[in-house]
Amino acid sequence: MTAVDSTLRATRTTCPYCGVGCGVLATPDGKGGAAISGDPEHPANLGRLCSKGSALGETLSLESRLLHPMIRCKGVLERVAWSDALDHVANRLQHIIARDGADAVAFYLSGQMLTEDYYVANKLMKGFIGTANVDTNSRLCMASSVAGHRRAFGADTVPGTYEDLDTADLLVLVGSNAAWCHPVLFQRMLANKQSRGARIVVIDPRRTDTSEDADLFLGLKPGTDTALFAGLLVHLADNGVLDRDYIGNHTQGFDEALARARSIAPSAAATALATGLGEPAVAAFFEMFLKTERVVTLYSQGVNQSAQGTDKVNAILNCHLATGRIGTPGAGPFSLTGQPNAMGGREVGGLANQLAAHMGFTPGEIDRVRRFWKAPRIATHEGLKAVQMFEAIARGEIKALWVIGTNPAVSLPNADAVRAALQKLELFVVSENVRCNDTVNSGTHVLLPAQAWGEKSGTVTNSERRISRQRAFLPAPGEARPDWWILSEVGKRLGFKAAFDYGSVADVFREHARLSAFENEGSRDFDIGALTQLSDDAFDRMSPVHWPVRDGVESSPRFFADGRFFTADRKARFVAPEVPALRTETHAGRPLRLNTGRVRDQWHTMTRTGLSPRLGQHLPEPYVEVHPDDAARYGVTDDSFARVTTDYGQCVLKVVVSARQQRGMLFAPIHWNADTASHARVGALVTAFTDPFSGQPEGKATPVSITPYDYVFRGFALSRRQLKLPDNLWWVRTATTGGYGYLFADNADLARWPAWFKAIAGDDVAEYRDFGGGVFRAASFAGDHIDTCLFLGPARDAGDWEVVKGLFAAEALSDDARRMLLSGRSGEGLASSGPIVCACFGVGRTAICDAIAAGAKSAVELGARLKAGTNCGSCIPEMKRLIAEAEARPRPQQVAAAG
Repeated sequence: MTAVDSTLRATRTTCPYCGVGCGVLATPDGKGGAAISGDPEHPANLGRLCSKGSALGETLSLESRLLHPMIRCKGVLERVAWSDALDHVANRLQHIIARDGADAVAFYLSGQMLTEDYYVANKLMKGFIGTANVDTNSRLCMASSVAGHRRAFGADTVPGTYEDLDTADLLVLVGSNAAWCHPVLFQRMLANKQSRGARIVVIDPRRTDTSEDADLFLGLKPGTDTALFAGLLVHLADNGVLDRDYIGNHTQGFDEALARARSIAPSAAATALATGLGEPAVAAFFEMFLKTERVVTLYSQGVNQSAQGTDKVNAILNCHLATGRIGTPGAGPFSLTGQPNAMGGREVGGLANQLAAHMGFTPGEIDRVRRFWKAPRIATHEGLKAVQMFEAIARGEIKALWVIGTNPAVSLPNADAVRAALQKLELFVVSENVRCNDTVNSGTHVLLPAQAWGEKSGTVTNSERRISRQRAFLPAPGEARPDWWILSEVGKRLGFKAAFDYGSVADVFREHARLSAFENEGSRDFDIGALTQLSDDAFDRMSPVHWPVRDGVESSPRFFADGRFFTADRKARFVAPEVPALRTETHAGRPLRLNTGRVRDQWHTMTRTGLSPRLGQHLPEPYVEVHPDDAARYGVTDDSFARVTTDYGQCVLKVVVSARQQRGMLFAPIHWNADTASHARVGALVTAFTDPFSGQPEGKATPVSITPYDYVFRGFALSRRQLKLPDNLWWVRTATTGGYGYLFADNADLARWPAWFKAIAGDDVAEYRDFGGGVFRAASFAGDHIDTCLFLGPARDAGDWEVVKGLFAAEALSDDARRMLLSGRSGEGLASSGPIVCACFGVGRTAICDAIAAGAKSAVELGARLKAGTNCGSCIPEMKRLIAEAEARPRPQQVAAAG
């Protein structure tokens, strides 16, 4: 974590990563960067930051930034003036709409946009262009939670707050690796466990790091969450724990939901059979839930990213409604959101099946929004959701697409088909802050430079409905502009000047707040009417605040304790879920299932996290995790390579053999893309089946096969600049201190490498060749430091990546270090740190193992000696495993005695 000099002025802002919404103190260093620390006064994190947030200062470089508008002319993107770019976009949109209608146009937005940017985009499309074909990458994140909330509560309402995690007596995590993906919140849960004795249950097909601290782990079969919670509902009913008064006074549909639950899982034994769990484990979970009044059920992508995701959500909500454990301190269901402003996007209507301000497409709501906006062409029906939107592009039905702040050519399922569809568009506009990514490289016609985190200003809403300010602390570089301004300028050019004549981001926020309160009077959950009169100065100073913030009404931070919901009769709805069944079948050609997800130190498609050297050190290579039994059956070994194939695409990934992976399942992270790796676009493997209610795609159970893929040579290169490697390699690029690192594997003739290196090297070069042994090593120096180096050898003899990285990072090499370099091994004083375990403080595995050998017997002791695990805590499970492994190894005297 970067320390802040107290003599410098810090800006309070909000982290741009997950939905926890951590407060950040950013202090500019006067050189285009900033010192970063957690904001101790922000209620979401109280000063903590995860490894990604702590490394934000390493991601502010302008090296990869898009700084000027560009239009493609004769196949080449060329710089143009803003006025020309905006005129071009407006003219082309007008032409396509006049010829093909408004539904031939679509926007694809991002949960990383600020609320004000989202608001203007949604208003322009749904109110003035006249189509609801505006969706967002939040469709891939939490759309099933939205649909489940709306079915049960009548509105997309998160009932509880983060304080419930401090006061609950039972925390149930379903499909959530919170230890890695929401570590600041997970540390709050662990603090509750340690101080109050709260118990933790983890429900997940994978034994993730989150399960390391669980009192009970339920490794259920994929797609069976609904069966588990149906069985729980039956158990609650059969053991007299239902809150009959709450059910009778405040809900409808209970009998039908219970009858359906009995048909799915009528007993603990039947639940065990349906989920693949042991009956004692199921019974233990049922009893823990039954006997605990204060229970919070937290769910994330393992629930949402499913073709049955909405039913999974409602099966969970049914159990909380049936017991009345909702909206009270320490009790309720809680959706853990994956993006920094997915909640803000939901507030403004950024999903194709929402209109605006938590209103839908009923006639009354359409008329209300039309009157408020004075909209000439209000959308009158839902638009196409993300997967369907890109299928319509492929069919030629959508002619124009504007993508803002996201990378759908990587993140959407069946991503190769998405990339091909983008190239069919007549008008393809991308607002971005980077010059290059898979989406930009898919035939963009117009590229518009948007402001990035640190430059833009507005609001975001986190998972607990807390609105926080994201503030600028750096000047906007080049000609970068806020998204709300770019959209407004196009709106003006389309003939709607009065509707988009905003003078500031605060103007947009005030209008957004007014719409939330317009003809509301408590009938809708989202209401921030008390903020409509904020002056510009007050907006700049605005402290984090929970909604609702109703004008003249004191609001509770929680919903539904009073039993009043947002349906027409103000009663919640129990939902009878369908019998759970995966949409796909495994078979001889695809005998396994692929689960996808995130790793600890990366986020989405690495556009920002990929710039940080420390974040690339923990898991630098794309990998596939496989159970030892499956590895043996299909002939793959740890640290080898494997081809992973589905009906949609294939990848070649490093193999990690782990008993923590379920038999019959593979796991692969989603982050790598064509810009950062050669064969690792995991989104291209994923099925495009979607949930019938939410439209969210199934990201967790695609039928897949795995086969060995052998390489003769492995190697790595380090350089002060990006390199163009030879063709036909397996490679991955990672940021390193001082430049770029490349890990690669090769089956071509070793003899091609000296010529390649000579073409990029300077005059001061050292080489080592042993072609008979399959070894080539070379280094080019610039003064006293390494400019570029290359190490290539047989599979496990290419040199020590960690040692050479350390030498590359040095400002100057001693004569001894220079002589030792091409050995690729540790010399005196150059011991390898090993792979980084604690990214916050850069502590490697070697240092941790040395401390364990020196007597450290707990994560607390390791933290005291090395600081590892004392910031976000996401590395603590790995440290505990290293301690356990050390304790399991026989000591030298034990080995001698045995001999």
